Amino acid sequence: MGKYRRSVVPTQPGAAALPLVAIVGRPNVGKSTLFNRLTRSRRSIVGDESGITRDRIYGEYEWAGRQFRLVDTGGIVPDDPELIPTEIYAQARVALEEADALVLVVDARTELASPDYDLVGMLIRGGKPVFLAVNKVEGEAMAFAAENFRQLGIRNVFPISSEHGLGIGDLLEAISEAIPAPAEAVLTEEETLAAQEAEDAQAEEAEISEGGPAPAEEGGEELRPLHRTHGEFEQHETSVAIIGRPNVGKSTLLNALTGTSRAIVSPIPGTTRDAVDEVVEFEGSQLRFVDTAGIRRKGKTHLMAEKMSVVMARRHLEAADVALLVLDATDGVTAADATIGGYAHESGRSVIILVNKWDAVTTGRTDGKPPADREIFEKQLRTVLKYLSYAPVIFLSALEGTGLGRVLNEVKAVAAERRKRVSTGQMNRFLERIDFQRAPVPMAKRIRIFYMTQAAVAPPTFVLFTDRDIKLHFSFERFLENQIREAFGFKGTPIWFKVRARNEKKDG
Repeated sequence: MGKYRRSVVPTQPGAAALPLVAIVGRPNVGKSTLFNRLTRSRRSIVGDESGITRDRIYGEYEWAGRQFRLVDTGGIVPDDPELIPTEIYAQARVALEEADALVLVVDARTELASPDYDLVGMLIRGGKPVFLAVNKVEGEAMAFAAENFRQLGIRNVFPISSEHGLGIGDLLEAISEAIPAPAEAVLTEEETLAAQEAEDAQAEEAEISEGGPAPAEEGGEELRPLHRTHGEFEQHETSVAIIGRPNVGKSTLLNALTGTSRAIVSPIPGTTRDAVDEVVEFEGSQLRFVDTAGIRRKGKTHLMAEKMSVVMARRHLEAADVALLVLDATDGVTAADATIGGYAHESGRSVIILVNKWDAVTTGRTDGKPPADREIFEKQLRTVLKYLSYAPVIFLSALEGTGLGRVLNEVKAVAAERRKRVSTGQMNRFLERIDFQRAPVPMAKRIRIFYMTQAAVAPPTFVLFTDRDIKLHFSFERFLENQIREAFGFKGTPIWFKVRARNEKKDG
């Protein structure tokens, strides 16, 4: 019996070469429920409202020892004149063209209609294996009703229940048989040796990670540890969440950065619901950009899908390394922008502020007003987003494609700063140079720092060993943070402090 495995695409090098299975069908038949069950994830938002999924959502699953990619598509309604359904259809067509096999999902509790036959005709004309998954089949009566769907002309019919996991094994077995297994590759002697060296290096890294940082060699430098909380760790991929209010240009930015039409773009606020991700290789680094749904206040969201999309956007932000906070230059900096930036700051994400649609208030301005001044705009921005003083600001136009090169460079630089480590020796030499009498702190709140060490990275976290256990006064914390940034950088990332009194009693 095969098993499902949670994953996202591409999880590892070569994942893009795996056979791709596309899940298609009309709106609200249970495609996303099937996708989530196979990938053991909650990548796709599920609900009773029709048309929740709009973009293509990718994942992976494993069956009978083989790995497959999976793509969830929006509900297809051929020849629908509305803007969003038309764009959903265009996204689904991309999935159909790149897939090796197609799973058409229908609802056993609904009657067949003309769009079902139109969709089947389109799938069969593609010449790829098509499997009919008759969903929401629970009980003998529903299993009998599922036989009625054979009149669609698809030979491979499987009654399933995505919600309860019934009948899915037979469907996956048939898909596995229809897609030929790749031939076993015969490695050369050099390739075998390289693979062995890679395995040995991985085992060594795991040993160092589990046992803590390697000891320093006598008379030499401290070996670079690999564990996340003990110094600069090796990271093969940087996750970048694109966040902001609805309709500020997040999806346009994703498409521009990745050179794709990966996300649906429209003037309708709230178009993006599921998080859409795409990987870019830039100067030897893997950058995974995640386009999230526009975040707005709870009172402003009414549909269940909108509420869930905001929750998922917050989750993807908290799982990211870097957040691109997108502002709309035509709206200025709003209170909602400040709230969203606060989410990123409080969760410890590194932040880059992007002022999008800058061309609309400068070179492309049509309202007769003079072009906006960059320095004045940034000064106003810094006033509203004062807690993000460490975040670099980039003015760009995602639609025109200007400023994108700097975004990629800043993401790479900020990600490196986020993982930077300062040795305890460097930190103590730094402390000796600081005149703490200049710190604007009330005498009752002053503390004496004996020494300080960096306990973690991502974000950089420093432990202060002091003469008494009190919460740092905000003025002192800001003073110390400014001094650390002046000495060591940490551009784009928040800095966290923890206080530990020297006379503090240890447990046990």
